[in-house]
Amino acid sequence: RLRLVESGGGSVQTGESLRLSCAASQSRVCMAWFRQAPGKEREWVAILYTNDGATVYPDSVKGRFTISRDNAKNTLYLQMNSLQPEDTAIYYCAAESRYGCRSTNYIYWGQGTQVTVSS
Repeated sequence: RLRLVESGGGSVQTGESLRLSCAASQSRVCMAWFRQAPGKEREWVAILYTNDGATVYPDSVKGRFTISRDNAKNTLYLQMNSLQPEDTAIYYCAAESRYGCRSTNYIYWGQGTQVTVSS
């Protein structure tokens, strides 16, 4: 089965940067990063269509976050710049969506990595 393992989380101050990594055993057309804060639903923050390299970001992170991949290593990255306290959440790597890459119906998920941004 497809396995995903996130790493790179940590604690930073407002305005600083962090780079998350997701080691994947296989690749899929839909690869994405999600996050979930306490009391809130899980939300997508970056989507990658691996077939053509297209990316999608919600307004909340657009211009600050960048999703990318290393094909040779089957590794997905999320570069996060200008971090804000509201970015604090557990971040998850996900792969394979049945109803489109922008849906939340992903099949494979990593264990999550904590990102904490202090003011």
